[in-house]
Amino acid sequence: MRRPPLDAVRLAAVSGWDVEILPETPSTNAVVAERARQGAPEGLVVTTEHQTAGRGRLDRAWSTPARSALTVSALLRPDSVPAERWPWLPLMTGVAVADTLRGQGYAAGLKWPNDVLISGRKVCGILVERVDSPVGPAAVVGIGLNTSLAADELPVPTATSLALEKGAPVDRTELLHALLEQLTTSYAAWRERPQALTEAYLGLSVTVGRYVRAELPGGDLVGTATGIDASGRLEVVPDGGTDPVAVGAGDVVHLRGAPAPDGEVT
Repeated sequence: MRRPPLDAVRLAAVSGWDVEILPETPSTNAVVAERARQGAPEGLVVTTEHQTAGRGRLDRAWSTPARSALTVSALLRPDSVPAERWPWLPLMTGVAVADTLRGQGYAAGLKWPNDVLISGRKVCGILVERVDSPVGPAAVVGIGLNTSLAADELPVPTATSLALEKGAPVDRTELLHALLEQLTTSYAAWRERPQALTEAYLGLSVTVGRYVRAELPGGDLVGTATGIDASGRLEVVPDGGTDPVAVGAGDVVHLRGAPAPDGEVT
């Protein structure tokens, strides 16, 4: 399968972002985090042709063959935004990715908090990390998007890639250009119009309204996902209850149907 390199000339034209392409690196998030600690300004973007030791949510390992994915990290410094709103950054990034893919014809949706799905299969993972630096706190926004992975290269059966969904090659340079432009839009909404971002997220969510199981350290919570609160937590009304419980971490599994009177899933 032909997998062309990213085009640095085309990416240099992306307004508001300083894009750097590395041939290979263990983790773009680690590179940007170190640059942030050294005082790098907002707008730095590091992408790589081959990420060898990436990490996802809950410290899960993530790696792909060279040039088969879009692996990118961006540096944000939202100094004027209160710390209590920072947990929305991963959700904001999910909105940017899903909107980008929808703009290119993919039926993308968001599984809480920020897994990007197409036809129920994961195509993109997101990891946002806070970094302290001498010039203030920063956010490192990491995105791993499967572009040309073949079926036998997928990490798990529940994953997919853009090439598999479209049945055609994917221009990673064009995709990254569009993604950074959309990230600019979503970031501005997060900073200035949080309600608009919430509405955008709910419009993309494939979790809200579903019957779910939240796998938590203290035990599973089963019920109906009803919304997202101001801190980005998933609100779940437990079986037999009336008040939502806010879920801030852990895996959420979509269950079929709704609870029957005897407690079985229908």
